[in-house]
Parts: sequence; structure tokens; C-alpha cells
Amino acid sequence: MPSTPTPPSAPTRRYAIDELATLAGVTPRTVRFYIAQGLIDRPAGEKRGAHYLQRHLEQLLLVRRWTDAGVSLERVRELVAGAPEDPPRRAPPPGSVEVWSRVTLADGLELQVEPGRAGLSPEQTRALVRGLLALYRQVRASEHGADPEGP
Repeated sequence: MPSTPTPPSAPTRRYAIDELATLAGVTPRTVRFYIAQGLIDRPAGEKRGAHYLQRHLEQLLLVRRWTDAGVSLERVRELVAGAPEDPPRRAPPPGSVEVWSRVTLADGLELQVEPGRAGLSPEQTRALVRGLLALYRQVRASEHGADPEGP
């Protein structure tokens, strides 16, 4: 059986730093900072021939996703190095201060959360509380045959 010829591979897309930064929604200065911090790879080529490839864009978008979620650069560095996204809980170092929120969802139902350790932004924390309240109401209503939107 004759083999079909393999089509030539598409040329590799190259990006200038300004274009890469625009695609990722950051500034060129941020791209340089992330490179200096070891969060993304150095550009291919040197000096005027330096350029960025699709892998650079993917790395940059991943770092941005983590930082937008409130993950510290120290933790991003660990994740880039291959640490699992949900590492085992580490004991806080002596002298560290944590601010835990205690949210009363209903009589007898509370949520305790430390948004920083949970990797949640303030908006995500509020969305979590709203979602848990809605779920609680739904569960209560289904047990009593009541309207889930009721009290």
C-alpha cells in the first residue's frame, strides 16, 4: 500500500516581545521580569534576532493565570519547577500571620477560609460563599419539598 506524503509542517510562528506581551495581556517589562525570575524561558536567538515562540506564549499565559488567581510569585516558581498544583499543606512558619474568615452560612453552618492559602481572590471567595448558600438552600428545599428560592 503506497504511503501518502506527509504535508510540510507549518512554519513556526515567531513573536516580537511587544506582540507576545500584547497576546498575553501584559507589558514587555513584565515579560522581561518573568524571564529574569525564571518563570518563562529566555527568548530564542540573541540580540536583534531574539524572538519568542508558541511555548513562550503558553508559559506566559500559565503564569498569568496563576498570578491572576492570587498565587504568589514564589509559589508560581514552584509550580513552574514541576510542583503539583495542590501540594500537601505546609505548616505556617513560626511568627507568620494568617487572617482566617469565618462565614456563617446558616444557623449551625459555618465556613472557615483563609483565601490566600486557598488560592482565592476576594471575588472568588465571595462567589464561593454565594454558591454554598445557594446549594444549602437547594438541599434544604428539596428535603422539605419547598421552593428553593424561599427562606
